[in-house]
Amino acid sequence: MPETGKSPTLAADLAAAAGINEQRLKVALLKTGALQNAILNSANFAIIATDESGIIQLFNIGAERMLGYLAAEVINKIRPSDIHDLQEVMARAETLSIELHTPIAPGFEALAFKASRGIEDIYELTYICKDGSRFPAIVSITALRDDYEDIIGYLLIGSDNSVRKRVEMELNAAMAAAEQANRAKTDFLSSMSHELRTPLNAVLGFAQLMETGTPQPTPSQQRNLDQILKAGWYLLELINEILDLALIESGRVTLSPEPVSLVEVMLECRAMIEPQAQKRNINMSFPRLEIPYSVEADRTRVKQVLINLLFNAIKYNRPGGAVAVECALNSPGSIRISIRDTGAGMSPDQLAQLFQPFNRLGKESGVEEGTGIGLVVTKRLVELMGGTIGVDSTVGIGSVFWVDMNLTTAPQLGEHDAVSGAVPPAPTFSGAAPSTLLYVEDNPANLELVEQLVARRPDLHLLSAADGNLGIEFARAYLPEVILMDINLPGISGIEAMKILHADPTTAHIPIIALSANAVPRDVERALEAGFFDYLTKPIKVGHFMEVLDVALKFSRNHPGRIPSKPSKGNA
Repeated sequence: MPETGKSPTLAADLAAAAGINEQRLKVALLKTGALQNAILNSANFAIIATDESGIIQLFNIGAERMLGYLAAEVINKIRPSDIHDLQEVMARAETLSIELHTPIAPGFEALAFKASRGIEDIYELTYICKDGSRFPAIVSITALRDDYEDIIGYLLIGSDNSVRKRVEMELNAAMAAAEQANRAKTDFLSSMSHELRTPLNAVLGFAQLMETGTPQPTPSQQRNLDQILKAGWYLLELINEILDLALIESGRVTLSPEPVSLVEVMLECRAMIEPQAQKRNINMSFPRLEIPYSVEADRTRVKQVLINLLFNAIKYNRPGGAVAVECALNSPGSIRISIRDTGAGMSPDQLAQLFQPFNRLGKESGVEEGTGIGLVVTKRLVELMGGTIGVDSTVGIGSVFWVDMNLTTAPQLGEHDAVSGAVPPAPTFSGAAPSTLLYVEDNPANLELVEQLVARRPDLHLLSAADGNLGIEFARAYLPEVILMDINLPGISGIEAMKILHADPTTAHIPIIALSANAVPRDVERALEAGFFDYLTKPIKVGHFMEVLDVALKFSRNHPGRIPSKPSKGNA
């Protein structure tokens, strides 16, 4: 029999298959080599490899291009930390020491510390080139391990971070410039508010004196006074709205979130708004809240929001129309306050433009005054308090403005709090000697206005001082029951004068009321925190001015020698 063996055909097939596999292996190796070469020869990344002790063993073309060294100048000679900023390396070492609860490692060891524990690290460091120039880089470092998981070196891949850093610096500079511009705008508006309020104080103050003086104005004079007062209060409202909007847009509006009783706020808003409705023959209806709901908000700003919406509902209503306020639970933890009017209503196009500043939706030529700012301020305030505002409207039927607020639990009052919260009786005065009121003011018109107001009070005797230093001397010499203090005074400011008087045991007990044209909420809060008993803003509202004086006089009479411990919230 012939010898057994492979057939010629099978042998040929096996040889062919082996050749194909060998060819495929060569192609795969070539591709792998090409990939490795592409990575190592990349000009966009600095690729540096070290041995286990951190001495550089590989320095690719990208590293040469970025750092200016030839591979032969660094391989087997230096560590990567030798071409990094030493202070940054040490800072990195300290950070890692705190993070990993280990001793501080020097030099390259600090950079390789996390990588040696199997944690890939990416950090920002400054590379130092051969010519001494520097540039920021982002570097990742990874430990290289053999088949037995022993560290045989480290791989560092770095990229130039100069462009991103430059853009970041430009962005930071732009943000700083914008912040500075916002501060300048706020300071400018604060200053302008003061400058505008000062002459308004004289206009409105003396107009109120004439209106309530003796003999009473003639009908013709009364009509003229009505126009002066109407225009003056409107101008004051405009100043306040512009200032509010500027503060909100600059992020400087101050809010004091607290549980606010809706029942109390509704009663206060009703008392303030119903006279306006009666003048225009508008019927008002408010809800009867059986449950004492409280919302998490700033009390003053909630009133501002509701009064603005209520006043708009009256102002843009039809003659003999109606305004209805409704409250209903909107969702768990939220309540909706709706203000429904019977005005002309708004089209979809008008609704889309409703909350744009200075946009009055074509009513600029109407009889009603306005700026288009109020609703913008209202919307921003609602959102700052965590609420939402919206409107539904139908042309010819009317509009419904609604505000959703977050409910909260009302604070529980103890017995002492309930008693102390009672409304005090109106002050009564006997035929005793008049109390002394010291007014520190450098503006002659403001001084004359207060002189005429105090002249109507037989229980008061007025002293005046034209600057802070003289005011301090008068306070020490005459020990007045109450002091009125302007803020912007020649020499030392009213705040400095107040602090000096409070530091003096002989005058520390005297309640000092700020009377200033500075109406920015931030300025008011700072003054109250500094120690003023109360804060009145110009233009003076005569009725409120007298009320605050009475409160301070009552404190002074009932607590002789006692230092006022807690300033009131003031008014703006």
